[in-house]
Amino acid sequence: MKKLLLTTLILLVSLNSTAQVEFLQSGPMVGYSTMKEVLLWVQTNKPAKVHFEYWNCDNPSTIFETEQIITTKENAFIARLLADKIEPSNQYEYRLYINDNRVDRPYELEFESQPIWLWRGDAPDFSFTTGSGTYISEEKYDRPGSPYGSQYQIFEDIYKKDPNFMLWLGDNTYLREADWNSKTGILHRYTHTRSTPEMQAMLGSIHQYAIWDDHDYGPNDSDRSYPLKKVTEETFKLFFTNPNYIFDEGTTGFFQWADCEFFLLDDRYWRTPNKRSDIEHHDIIGETQMQWLLDALVNSYAPFKFVVIGGQFLNPLKSYERHANFAPQERLKLIKAIEKLKINGVIFLTGDVHHTELTKLDLENGYPLYDLTVSPLTSGVAGKGAEDNPLQVDGTLVKKKSYAHINVYGTRQERAIEIKVYDSNGVEQWKREIKASDLKF
Repeated sequence: MKKLLLTTLILLVSLNSTAQVEFLQSGPMVGYSTMKEVLLWVQTNKPAKVHFEYWNCDNPSTIFETEQIITTKENAFIARLLADKIEPSNQYEYRLYINDNRVDRPYELEFESQPIWLWRGDAPDFSFTTGSGTYISEEKYDRPGSPYGSQYQIFEDIYKKDPNFMLWLGDNTYLREADWNSKTGILHRYTHTRSTPEMQAMLGSIHQYAIWDDHDYGPNDSDRSYPLKKVTEETFKLFFTNPNYIFDEGTTGFFQWADCEFFLLDDRYWRTPNKRSDIEHHDIIGETQMQWLLDALVNSYAPFKFVVIGGQFLNPLKSYERHANFAPQERLKLIKAIEKLKINGVIFLTGDVHHTELTKLDLENGYPLYDLTVSPLTSGVAGKGAEDNPLQVDGTLVKKKSYAHINVYGTRQERAIEIKVYDSNGVEQWKREIKASDLKF
């Protein structure tokens, strides 16, 4: 009788878990990480009660729980819950509960707290992946012809590389003409992209950070005039899990991993319309955001200061939506400020142009500024023109769907990064090393 009852109980638990999977739309996903809290994210497809359990891998008998919430249609049935009973430098496992029933996934669910290292020794090594341009096809809303989005296995390969986090460089989804005029359409497009099956394992155990560009902000080449920018701002903040937003408007943010700092810029919310020929000097970053960036950079002791922005910054070609084309004075102002203030260790991370390349600008005193452009992940690949960048580092042009995997390593005095670029099948395209000691005035 006891065996029968036990078998029945196991069967009921299994059935309940299977039943609750039907409520799961996308995720779970691990968001930002700090030493004392990690944000966990999940999306259901109807109202449901959601919470997480988590435990230190070294002490699995002590189980912690997040708060419980009921997902709502107004917020796209998304739950954002804090794991706030963690300690620095630890690995954790977690599990999802929907309507009080455990929902198992066919891959590991893990997260980590950031390491505590200052005053204790060298900063730990870490790695991250980065890229831009995620188009997930949906035939009834796409342009006729061949699908623009493909090779979604790129996310499975990112998962296999096991980075500490993923940094999305904008165009993380592509709003279509059926989407960008309504909250319903915008939520649908973000949900459709986030539900991509090949993406789920990566979301479940790799921490996620993001900026946006025109296609996840609004229509193609959108600027400050886009009337639903508050809706897409709210949607971006629902679906992505950055630890902070600097201003009341827009998506500007900041995070740190080990000894490196990441300055997440918004290149759309305050952008001057490209066709405003009556305005002499156009803005992409804008003066308020520019002053915050310079304040933050001069106060940083990080050996690498990653300035993250959707469009190419250093490429001098006056074509497409590059800084040199539509805001050359703003571009020059930031470069001159880096020189005047002697800000060491700056590297730009950019996307948008549908090819990957490394751009290098040697300043007057020999200090090299780098701009690593990584695009696209799954959208279309650029045609002609990608070869024309006069500052392109030889051998770094990739006209394929691709992503970059960046290792940060070395002692405090010899910190370095190794950039490796891979195609969607995980085949290495090129690699380069940049030493922090070379990025000094």
